[in-house]
This record gives sequence, C-alpha cells and structure tokens, in this order.
Amino acid sequence: MPGTKRFQHVIETPEPGKWEEPEGGLVVLSGGGNSGRMAFLISVSFNQLMKGLGRKPLYTYLIAGGDRSVVASREGTEDSALHGIEELKKVATGKKRVIVIGISVGLSAPFVAGQMDYCMDNPATFLPVLVGFNPVNMARNDPIEDWSSTFRQIAERMQKLQEKQEAFVLNPAVGPEGLSGSSRMKGGSATKILLETLLLAAHKTVDRGIAASQRCLLEILRTFERAHQVTYSQSPKIAALMKQASTSLEKKGRVYLVGWQTLGVIAIMDGVECIHTLGADYRDVRGFLIGDHSDMFNQRTELLNQGPQFSFSQEDFLTSILPSLTEIDTVVFIFTLDDNLTEVQMLVEQVKEKTANIQALVHSTVGQTLPTPLKKLFPSIVSITWPLLFFEYEGSFIQKFQHELSTKWVLNTVSTGAHVLLGKILQNHMLDLRIRNSKLFWRALAMLQRFSGQPKARCIETLLQVIHFPQPLSDDIRAAPISFHIQLAHEKEQVIPVALRSLLCRCAIPEAQAQLAAAPSVCEAVRSALSGPGRKRGADPLEGPEPTPL
Repeated sequence: MPGTKRFQHVIETPEPGKWEEPEGGLVVLSGGGNSGRMAFLISVSFNQLMKGLGRKPLYTYLIAGGDRSVVASREGTEDSALHGIEELKKVATGKKRVIVIGISVGLSAPFVAGQMDYCMDNPATFLPVLVGFNPVNMARNDPIEDWSSTFRQIAERMQKLQEKQEAFVLNPAVGPEGLSGSSRMKGGSATKILLETLLLAAHKTVDRGIAASQRCLLEILRTFERAHQVTYSQSPKIAALMKQASTSLEKKGRVYLVGWQTLGVIAIMDGVECIHTLGADYRDVRGFLIGDHSDMFNQRTELLNQGPQFSFSQEDFLTSILPSLTEIDTVVFIFTLDDNLTEVQMLVEQVKEKTANIQALVHSTVGQTLPTPLKKLFPSIVSITWPLLFFEYEGSFIQKFQHELSTKWVLNTVSTGAHVLLGKILQNHMLDLRIRNSKLFWRALAMLQRFSGQPKARCIETLLQVIHFPQPLSDDIRAAPISFHIQLAHEKEQVIPVALRSLLCRCAIPEAQAQLAAAPSVCEAVRSALSGPGRKRGADPLEGPEPTPL
C-alpha cells in the first residue's frame, strides 16, 4: 500500500520509554478552519481512548484563532505563521518530544507552515508531520506576510528531511473536490480517515509491542470503506432531507443540526463551514452539541458570553433557539441508539410544538430498534444500521469513527446540496463565498480570470474596487498587503458576483449590484452575463488549462 512505510516510521517509538509518559511526550494536531476543527475532533477522540485505557491524555489540538474558531467562522486567523508558532510553543513547554501533525488540505495555510518550519529548526524536541492532499509542487507559493518562506519551500524542505526521518509529508492523491475548493468535503473526510487509521494503528502497535503492519492499516481502512457503502445506501432519504433544508432556506427559514456527543461536533463543523464556503449567514445552518463537553476544549472560558454567533450547547439551543423556532425552520436530530433516548424524545416533543419539519439521522447496530413512541415523532428518518464489530478496546473506537464520518458525509451533502438548489453554485464553483483569508482571496481572483477571460491585472483592479467600494482606489490602497483588503472583504456580501458581473458587462459597481439584486439568483445573474452580447455563442469559460489549485 503506497505510503505504508512512511506511516510506520511516524508511529514507531523513536526512543523506548520517551513516549510512554505524557509528561515526556505530546502529539499536537494543528490546522486552520476546517482542518483545525478536524484536529480538535480527533484529539478529543484519542484522549477519550487514552482515558479508557487508564492513561493520561497524550493529545492536544491547535486551531488558528483559538477555541472560538471551533464553533464560529474565523478563517482569517490562519494567515499568520507567527501566530501558529507562538501557539505551538505554549502547548509544548516542558515536553521532551513532540509530534506535530500539521493539517492543510491544499498545502496552503500559513498557520501550519510556520509550525512546520519551527519544528524543523528544533529537531531535538519536534517531529513535524505535514498532512495534505496536493502534490508538493502544487503547494501555495505566494509570499506569507509574516514569514520568510512560502508554503511550497517549507514542504520541499520537509521532503528532503524525510529521507532521514526528521520530517514527514503525508499527501496521498485523492483527486479534486466535486465542488471546487470545498476542502471540507473530500479533503476533510480524507484527513479523518488517514489520521484515525494512522493513530489507531499506532496505539495497537504500542500495546502489542510489535511493528505496524500493512495488514493492520488495511483492516482499519476497510472499515471506512464499509462506512461509505452503508451510508450511501440511504441516498434517496438523504436527497429528501437535502430538499427539505433547501426549502427552509429558500423561505428565509433556518436549518438546525442537533447532535449528541461527538456527532454534535460534526453538526457544529458543518454549520460553521457553510459561512465562508457558501456565503451563508451564521444563522442559516447551525449545529448544536447535546451532552457534556466540559473536557473537550483547551480554553472553555473563551466560549462564554461571546454572543449568539458562538452559541453551540444544549443550553444555548433551549434558551436561544427553541423559543424562536418557526414553522418554516427545519431541525435535524442526530443520535445513536446508545444515547439517552428519553432525553432525545423530550427535546423532539418540544421542537415539534414549533415546527413539523423535523427529521432524524439515527445510527444503530444490528439488533437495536428505535422505540416506537420516538419513531412516531419523525415524519422521516435516515436510519443507518451498522454490523457488529468485535475488537479490543482500541478497536471499539472504529464504530465511533464510522458514525462520525457517516454523519459528516450526510450533513455535507445536505448543506452543500441545499445551497446548490438555492443557486449559489455555478457549474462546480462557489461564486458567493466570503473572502476571509489569503487563500480565498486568490481563489476569488482565479474565478474572475476563468469566467471573465480578462487579464489578471484587470481582475485584481475590479476585485479591489468592489472590496473598497464606495471609496475610490488610490495607489496606496493598491499597494497595501493582502491582509488589508481581506479585513474589509470578509464583512461584505457578494464581492465575487459583483466583480464578475462588472467584468462581464463592462459596467460600474453600482450597476452590477443592481443587476444582481434584480436576478432570481447569483448564478442566474452570472449566466445571463456569460451568454450576453459580445460573448461567443456556446463558449465555455472553464475550457482551457486548470489554474494552480488554491
């Protein structure tokens, strides 16, 4: 299996005894945005595993912007390499040996790049492991504002050190995203599968005192393959749920994803990622976690009294959401039959007094049955039944991982598909995304070039005009760093559609805004411009070579 030897090198203990005590060793999972949320989820899971084995926690996570970024969209915080290094120094203080797993799906996040560089400069303590799904020669090569190297240069340096096992790059090819740039989907799932397989194999290796084998890794990977088969056997019901969510959003209602335990974390992740990925308002699709989360976060106090955008708990749902639910809202309950079903039923009954648009995503094991009183409350249920698995304690976590991944696939499909039906996607491009960091700025520019056919300089000029409108562009504004433009852009709606309409119709910004406002959807406004006078009949703006992935 490609990459197996590299996985084995990472999970083998470099010095006997050094990793056995958490005081001496630490595993840090780090990332920005979706990758940081995945780092949070995986570290929580493996600390639970350690606790069940009677050991102290060995894992921690870092996410650009801190714990508030787990439950809210704060993607701009991943643009600082120095921020990443400072956060790493804090958690590594006093540790003798630290594995740092930096996750950046497109090999692009400065937050991770800085950490990888710092680890390579301090090999006595740190072992850097870079996880992503682009070839190294396609890593971001744009300058990082507060660092001297580009991401590509750092990744190339890691590749050279890999020969001496002083750094590792795990970047299997998984192919392009179905929705261009939406790395939360295939990239996020691949991250979860790869790291959970790797780390679970590491634990089994340590416990048995043997080297990890290809067979061990394949056994775990095949459980995820089965998860795919089991989940998508429910495609018709998933599609119906997607249409229900789209109907609520079209009527200006809300979609609430209410999940128990770590399935609630998956729900939160899905809702948050709709904001920057699909240009959604934070209230459109929201996730809530039912159950105790007191030992999940690094700094739980960061989440207290931060305002409605940071609400995510059971108490928040009961006090802030439940009283204001309307008949056009949709609520999806996500749980397993091992959860407290009395608690589930009580909450469903309360919600049903407000809206009939309730659905369930339920995970069960062969032989388990949903109680009839609870079953009757739901007009529709996506019921996923899993085969019995017979594993030792570490292996029992596989079913938990399957439930999480299956839930992620369903919710990603529902929220993305709902926005496709709303006209937010043109072909497979997200026209209405929010420009919240440098990665999204360059992605926006690439889309303008591809659809308009205009030179890069003209597209940059128009993009900046829209970002700074109504202020005229001055030479000082044009020369400002990307971060300056992002600070303004991330608060503005429809930046890319307005810029594209202006380029295609050769009109001023106010006229482009008016045309968008009058159109049935963003995509319809752009399609009409693409087929308007002056454009070749049948021309496809996406023909020609692909630009470098962003």
